[in-house]
Amino acid sequence: MNTLERVEEARTSSAGREPEIVVIDYGLGNLRSVTKALEKVGATVELTSDPETIVSAKGAVLPGVGAFSAGMQNLRSLGLLPALCQRIAEGRPLLGICLGLQLLFTVSEEHGVCEGLNVIKGKVVRFGEGLKIPHMGWNAIKPVRQPPASHLFEGIPDNTFFYFVHSYYVMPEDGSVTAATCEYGTEFTCAIAKDNLFGVQFHPEKSSDLGLKVLENFVKYVG
Repeated sequence: MNTLERVEEARTSSAGREPEIVVIDYGLGNLRSVTKALEKVGATVELTSDPETIVSAKGAVLPGVGAFSAGMQNLRSLGLLPALCQRIAEGRPLLGICLGLQLLFTVSEEHGVCEGLNVIKGKVVRFGEGLKIPHMGWNAIKPVRQPPASHLFEGIPDNTFFYFVHSYYVMPEDGSVTAATCEYGTEFTCAIAKDNLFGVQFHPEKSSDLGLKVLENFVKYVG
């Protein structure tokens, strides 16, 4: 059975089931492409902004593009901050993508200082002078091979290229949460993993087959 046949079998077998993955809709990001990518790797997916659904789902994805402050404001105005914090505190799997990764951190320097969810201690900072901003396009990553990072990057070789679009990057206080690094003027953390919490700066939904593999690994982990 080839890959496409396995994916189709998974999608067929998931028909009629309750959603195992929720994509959190807070008004920012390429929500539809993330949802479709998760469906493509066999997940039963629901796009939602309902706090109870976000807390109770087996897995959750927090995507996002745009400004850090707008992301926090939208989460706050929709009443989603308590749901997110409860989900993370209870150890339920969550994957942040791009802005969704950055929002997990303590604070961002984008457009002044803005507080984040503070579930990963550290800050979000701008790339240094002399670099083309945003960092946009394909770049190679180096994954960490120990769990929990290895759950996300199983089958992903070193120096695999993923698609990035960002002007700010995360700096965790505790280096042990770094799940992958990338080079752009400096070596920076492009993925984190801590217990059941994961985050990637790149866009797996825009990163071809190996991007889908990252999402498939998360779905497998949730299951």
